[in-house]
Amino acid sequence: MNTLGTKLRVTTFGESHGPAIGGVIDGFPSGFKIDFDSLLQEVAKRSPGSSLLVTQRKEPDIPEFLSGINEEGITLGTPIGFIIRNTDNRGKDYSELAEKFRSNHADYTYEAKYGIRDPKGGGRSSARETANWVVAGALAQQWLKEKGVEISSILSGAGKVSYSSVLLQELSEKPFSISDVKIPDKIKDEIENEILNAKNQGDSLGGSITCLITGVKPGIGDPVFDKLHSRLAQAMMSINAAKGFEYGLGIKASTVKGSEVLDTFRYDEIKGIYTETNYSGGIQGGISNGMPIFFNVALKPTPTIMREVETLNKNNGRTTLTMKGRHDPCVAVRAVPVVKALAALVIADFLV
Repeated sequence: MNTLGTKLRVTTFGESHGPAIGGVIDGFPSGFKIDFDSLLQEVAKRSPGSSLLVTQRKEPDIPEFLSGINEEGITLGTPIGFIIRNTDNRGKDYSELAEKFRSNHADYTYEAKYGIRDPKGGGRSSARETANWVVAGALAQQWLKEKGVEISSILSGAGKVSYSSVLLQELSEKPFSISDVKIPDKIKDEIENEILNAKNQGDSLGGSITCLITGVKPGIGDPVFDKLHSRLAQAMMSINAAKGFEYGLGIKASTVKGSEVLDTFRYDEIKGIYTETNYSGGIQGGISNGMPIFFNVALKPTPTIMREVETLNKNNGRTTLTMKGRHDPCVAVRAVPVVKALAALVIADFLV
């Protein structure tokens, strides 16, 4: 499937080193004024070449809108088509991959499924695809903000330096706003150093991203097989490197007593019904309860490392592979806006 969503649908296309990638957004509400400056700022957060912590491929990632938005920047309610041109192609860096399979990549599985693949940068399986999601998600975020829904995502860990479980605990025990989701500067520095050390060794690291959604009213989500957290998990696990998803107290909930994590209901004339704590992560029975929604996404290390590795060729012969090209030492860094975009698309799909 190349489509996400039911009422608000995003269908994408393109390969990493093809002429362009792009998408079609169907079901976006009409009459909405797009803030293009804000959109470009959001897309730039995912763009390569932005720091020493990410791949040095240079792509401006400027979306060209082909339909669905008029000259004044107002949506027409018709499909919004866009493309993002690939301008820094170096297909020759991947010539060796035409005959060899990279470990932990989709090279072998794509060939097993389709009988053919694009070896240049992983083709369709490349994280380059996520630029499409950020464009669509940026539009959804603007629309959601008018409805009082805001989303924040941060890099909460890399390698052995992690603050994600602490964040989940903090978010569970007291109400938070978007501006309150922070990581101590000391931990930020440790995360950055951890990534740079791996990069200097020709290696890579996994990481974690924590996301907070505020302003979602009670009653969003559908039982039984279309629960809100199920839809969020499906979207997040579509990220190329995703290995885990946990919401609310998360995996730690399996280690405590029920009496320790009860979210007691209270009533306030201004706030209405709320809970004193938020171990449920804003979702109960697969439906939003009005409290902030939060979750963690765990991502694996980039499988392409700058070292000689053993592998197989297409003739089943043992061989070695030394990678060239430009690669992220920690994909979680550029996945932060991707998580935010996907969260926006899921929530917007329920609200459209």
